[in-house]
Amino acid sequence: MKKFLDNTLNNQSFAGWVFILPALIGTFIFIIIPVICSFGLSFSKWDLLNPIQFVGLANYKEIFSEPLFYKIFWNTVVFALTTSIFGVIIPLILACILNSKIRGSEFYKTAYFLPFITPMIVIGVVWEWIFDPNIGLLNHILHLHINWLYDTHFAMPALIIVSVWKLIGYNMVIFLSSLSGISQSLFEAAKIDGATPVQTFKNVTVPLLSPTIFFVIIITAISSFQVFDLIYLMTQGGPLDSTNVLVYAIYKNAFEYFNVGKASAIAYVLFTLILVLTLIQWNLRKKLVYNEID
Repeated sequence: MKKFLDNTLNNQSFAGWVFILPALIGTFIFIIIPVICSFGLSFSKWDLLNPIQFVGLANYKEIFSEPLFYKIFWNTVVFALTTSIFGVIIPLILACILNSKIRGSEFYKTAYFLPFITPMIVIGVVWEWIFDPNIGLLNHILHLHINWLYDTHFAMPALIIVSVWKLIGYNMVIFLSSLSGISQSLFEAAKIDGATPVQTFKNVTVPLLSPTIFFVIIITAISSFQVFDLIYLMTQGGPLDSTNVLVYAIYKNAFEYFNVGKASAIAYVLFTLILVLTLIQWNLRKKLVYNEID
């Protein structure tokens, strides 16, 4: 009997490794190896044609000596933080409203989630028309003439609007899922005690949802720091680099200027930035998350 159980466990273990092997191979080939190689390339000079030349910290020195890099860095921080703030607050409020079982809530859930599953190329085309200064819907509704995507003051806010709009549905579904796990008796008790909807939201909903809010903040911030497709489709970093961000700068240096070493160095600057912010958020979790323990 023992021999039979041992053979069964060994067969199950072997079957498990067989099933996860394709994922492990893919992770190793497409993630681990590129990460290691890009780290080495950040200390090298390579134009994809000539042999790789080791240059030490020259790429990093070049990056931090350029005023344009600091502008790009600031654009990235502004975009990511603003998107993270509005991309969490708005879905949270909408989730609380829809969780109250208002009429047509299922329709609204579907409508809000559709932008998230819509291809970015479609979103880029539609929003370019909306922001068009001559025939755009937004200027027509507001009775204004603003060069949204061609003005250094309005291009970044326009991109933030699109990014938040696309994220609302996904984050809202996460919040709705967590809200469904909260006992309705808590809300009923708050109502009996005379709490207003705002007080209930502040003192009951937010504390109980704080683990989910913390999770959504982290994933939204990380995805916002890695934005590329929206910039590439709508502004190409313009006007005057007012919407240029780190990931787009990586693309430009690698595939337009053929400076792979510098592009790799920028990538590791971005990695360091995301890592530091994530660690800060993680260390603040006891203050941000209700009843959090190690």
